[in-house]
Amino acid sequence: ASLGVAAAASLLGTGEEEAGRQLAALARAGLLDHVRGDRYRLHHLVRAFAGARLLDEEEQAERTAAQERLIVNYAELADSVLRLVDGNMSTRSDRFGSHGFVSLEEALRWLDDETSFITATLRQAEDVDQGAVLNLLGALCDYCLLRGDLYRLGEINELAQAVDEGLLVRSVQWRTGIAARQLGELDKARTTLASVVDLYREAHHDAGAARALCSLGITLHHQGNLTEAAAKLQEAMDLQAPPQLATDRAWTMHALAAVQRDRARLPEALDLLKRSLVLHRAGGSVHGEAWAHYQLGQLALCLGDVPRAEDELRAALERYGRTRDARGEAWALTQLARARLVDGDAAPAVEGLRQAAGKHRDNEDARGEAWTLYHLGQALEETGDLDPAVRELERSRTMFSRMRDVYGLAWARHHSARVTRDQRAAQTGSLRNSGFARQLLVDARADFQRVGVPHGEAWTCLELAVVDAGNERTPQALALCDEALTLFTAYGDRRGEDWARFLRCTLLPYAAPGGSEVGTAVAQEELARLVRAAHPARDERLTDCAPAYALLLERGVSLESGWQAWRLRMTPARHARDVLGVPVPEQG
Repeated sequence: ASLGVAAAASLLGTGEEEAGRQLAALARAGLLDHVRGDRYRLHHLVRAFAGARLLDEEEQAERTAAQERLIVNYAELADSVLRLVDGNMSTRSDRFGSHGFVSLEEALRWLDDETSFITATLRQAEDVDQGAVLNLLGALCDYCLLRGDLYRLGEINELAQAVDEGLLVRSVQWRTGIAARQLGELDKARTTLASVVDLYREAHHDAGAARALCSLGITLHHQGNLTEAAAKLQEAMDLQAPPQLATDRAWTMHALAAVQRDRARLPEALDLLKRSLVLHRAGGSVHGEAWAHYQLGQLALCLGDVPRAEDELRAALERYGRTRDARGEAWALTQLARARLVDGDAAPAVEGLRQAAGKHRDNEDARGEAWTLYHLGQALEETGDLDPAVRELERSRTMFSRMRDVYGLAWARHHSARVTRDQRAAQTGSLRNSGFARQLLVDARADFQRVGVPHGEAWTCLELAVVDAGNERTPQALALCDEALTLFTAYGDRRGEDWARFLRCTLLPYAAPGGSEVGTAVAQEELARLVRAAHPARDERLTDCAPAYALLLERGVSLESGWQAWRLRMTPARHARDVLGVPVPEQG
């Protein structure tokens, strides 16, 4: 580890100018190596000799005082840097040092340079004030998480366990749980974070308990346990009601918004994100702003508003760049490429997703890579490359299964089943060879039911209905459309409702209890109502299909020919479920 002028000044108890002169003199004498700028490194032999002389010539109290000055100085400086990134979080110390940095970039560069020396210093901090050690360790842990330096975080965890100071251990264990989540070790993360919540509660430390609950809620979300995730995050928000925890609350709010988005509760998600962004700005959290903009971008994609989504995601990308969050940058790039896919521009989406997948791999972010491969599979489907599309979807399915992300696994199964079904149908000319695809859809539906995602379950019911109808099981297919309609109606998705009603109309002539004539009459009546009830969220494909099928019904259907909607390409395409037809207030 190299030594800077500020650290030397703290150790010597003198000003930086005098410390700089001393370091330069030692370098001229050949006792120090000049690394760059004002940084120097001791030779190993010199370090060993100096350590021995120090023990012989300096009193223990003086050595401890010098170490404490150094650690307090580093703690204040590191705290200043992390404040520029995360704002006024409760993890920062109460004291705000007078040390200033010209820019966030300069501050992060300084911490980059000092990280190794700080870690080495902390190894010799047995007799130093534990409050100062805790502040410095906390800042160093947060920086390790920001930069993805999980190896160094493991070293710090070992240091904390050796010290065995309650608050110190809790603080580092909390960050270790977050690191496990970042590596895709979700079971380990959940167990660690649940135990940290208990430790903070036993210590009656509400701010710490709330932070750990927030991290636990995010982990549960990543595992697809949306109901419990929402409950943990709401519990954290309740603990963060005091004004001094407003910046902490902002992080919990945008985490809860992500859960509610996946539960199709879009108005609540939008409200939470708007309020979290205000709090992040008020608290000076550039990093928090980045994640709020990222979530707003994802929400805009769910609403089909691609220009708004791209604006939000670029705002997130710029802030991730300023805070040197490579993981955040990779996630933003994934969603920007996905925006191209939602906009119907599949070729650039494929290129962007491949680049983003490489960045996720470089960051050792298994979950980021899995979701990127999932979107890549869909983009390849749009370009007509069904074989590689299935391969990428299957790779994502394997990764989600390995990390026990039930939500991701369900969607990967859903889309893998669709593409596999379409691939076989293109080869054989019918849906009769869809057994494997149907089993995947059955499994996906069970997963969606288990984690409480009505949006996913409803669309899976419709895809199952298509398979059953194509295999002359029209009564079962009609029942599945009715189940999907109930689910879509329950959470207010008019786009999904449209497709459930339309497919029901295509099936009624073949499956109505009163026979074909009665079924055709009911289908004509329901289809006319559907055409009249136009709304902005309606899928353009359905706008074309509905009047065309009405004309077919007028001419009369042939029972011998069987269900015709698949052959006529009148079933929902992949893009239909990209957008949730849930009304939300205007985004201000």
